[in-house]
Amino acid sequence: MGFGARKLLPDDEDKGPKYLNTPETPIYRKSSVLYGLDLARRAIATGKQVVIVEGYTDVMACHLAGVTTAIATCGTALTVDHIKVIRRVLGDSADADTGDRGEVVFTFDPDEAGQRAASRAFAEEQRFAAQTFVAVAPDGLDPCDLRLHRGDDAVRSLIRTRRPMFEFMIRRRLAGHDLETVEGRTAALRASAPIVAGIRDRSLSGGYVRSLAMWLGLDPAEVSRAVTAASRATPRVEERRPQGDASRSSASSEPVAPRTGLVDLPTDPATRGERDALMAMLQYPDSVGEELLRRAAEVRFGNESLRVVRDAVVASLPADATWVDRVVEQVPEGFVPLARDLAAAPIPTQPDRLAAYCESVVSDLVVRDLLRRRGELVGAMQRAQAEGDQARWAALSRQSAELETERRRLRRE
Repeated sequence: MGFGARKLLPDDEDKGPKYLNTPETPIYRKSSVLYGLDLARRAIATGKQVVIVEGYTDVMACHLAGVTTAIATCGTALTVDHIKVIRRVLGDSADADTGDRGEVVFTFDPDEAGQRAASRAFAEEQRFAAQTFVAVAPDGLDPCDLRLHRGDDAVRSLIRTRRPMFEFMIRRRLAGHDLETVEGRTAALRASAPIVAGIRDRSLSGGYVRSLAMWLGLDPAEVSRAVTAASRATPRVEERRPQGDASRSSASSEPVAPRTGLVDLPTDPATRGERDALMAMLQYPDSVGEELLRRAAEVRFGNESLRVVRDAVVASLPADATWVDRVVEQVPEGFVPLARDLAAAPIPTQPDRLAAYCESVVSDLVVRDLLRRRGELVGAMQRAQAEGDQARWAALSRQSAELETERRRLRRE
């Protein structure tokens, strides 16, 4: 069908991309091809488990270690077409008994690309009726490096010690806050409550309310109120097993996603800024410029729904004539109306200022993210100084200076 390669030399010796694939042809479409599926198909079907890794060498390592259900995309994000293939091989049906639904296990690299992949996988979690899990190796090793350094049993143990996807995402949100302070715990609750609010299975959501309360050291009633408030702002996904829906047959039983559009978004300034930036990025990518597009794609979005569209933007770069169609194709079904709204809603400026406005609103988004990151660094510097760790303080200070330089460049100061 085609060829795929992975960079082996360090970045300072090889400036090329991490993955390089044959250009798409009528029979080789990265959005639907899964590397290793020919070898893993039977094991996936009989074992009711699929392990989705990030690269070719990870697939090789897993199979050599005895994890014969491992597959990978061809250097691209997981797409709707990939998921359809996986569900068909897995026999994944929302009408199946709970014990027969199988497992989807994701592994992620610890780098920024891996974190974006984790967010993308979480956004697509609702497309599976199967239970979803995350496996992260100790010391941030990917399955290939884990096997090279620690052997076959370490790879098998990685999959055995998988964690539920919801637990992984909640703990990831908590890790971004200082839980030793009241302010940090409050911010962590606000950040993680939408995840619990979006859990399809109500019996699971109650358990996660109690777990989140324990992790934060808060009263479960307080956590429950925060989750209820988040559920009003975030459309809730339907149960894994819909009841009494005659229009849904077992042959086409797709988990149902929430449908949301621009009118459903909150109107706070932060959300409006994220919304306006995405509108500019989708509608006028040439005015924004490729460098700024890629930088804005790395920004941490606060709104859950807009974050899903942002992840689709990341997966669809670079922008071209099919830009909007590719972004819409990448988002989960329930977020298609929002993506289309963002790509079509009127830009709030005069035609003669359109290019300048688009560049400005996206720059503002990046600058706000730079200020947020500098604020986090300042707190870390204060802790390092209090602990007498001058080396860490100096490293953090350099990072802070680099962020300020980038901010001034964007502001043309």
